[in-house]
Amino acid sequence: MENDSTLYVGLDVHKDSITVAYALGTGEVELLGKIGTSKADIDRLCKRLQSKARRIRIVYEAGPCGYGLYRQLAGKGFECMVCAPSLVPKKPGERVKTDRRDAVKQVRSLRAGDLSAVYVPSVEDEAFRDLSRAWVNAKDDLKRARQRLKAFLLSHGVRYSGKADWGPAHRRLCVR
Repeated sequence: MENDSTLYVGLDVHKDSITVAYALGTGEVELLGKIGTSKADIDRLCKRLQSKARRIRIVYEAGPCGYGLYRQLAGKGFECMVCAPSLVPKKPGERVKTDRRDAVKQVRSLRAGDLSAVYVPSVEDEAFRDLSRAWVNAKDDLKRARQRLKAFLLSHGVRYSGKADWGPAHRRLCVR
């Protein structure tokens, strides 16, 4: 097999499985099949891909699984790209989505240069993002809980005539 040609790999990533398709250079796109998502499964895939070509470019769509796969593949020396699902080119009327079709489409789009990469944050940036999102969610939950409590009290004839912000006076009213 030619070692100077590029192997293009498309991954359709899900929680429990990854569907893999590839094409060597300008050759036909082939389906490798489904693999698991464990570290051992990814390591086996990497060894299989390395036996096919020297230069390997991998792409998968950003999703809820995060960037762990990207970091694992990049750590092994692969050229890896995470693309934005909303920016993947679609033909009009193309509505059928399957894992196989998505993986094959990613290979073709990567080879054609039609994909836009998303920024992959560092582990520290991602941790800070998660923390700030959790904080915002907690504040929103608190606001909704306060609104529910005020509505409940109002429906039972308990009215508060003080300031609108929550403080010790609200707590005293609720303890009565």
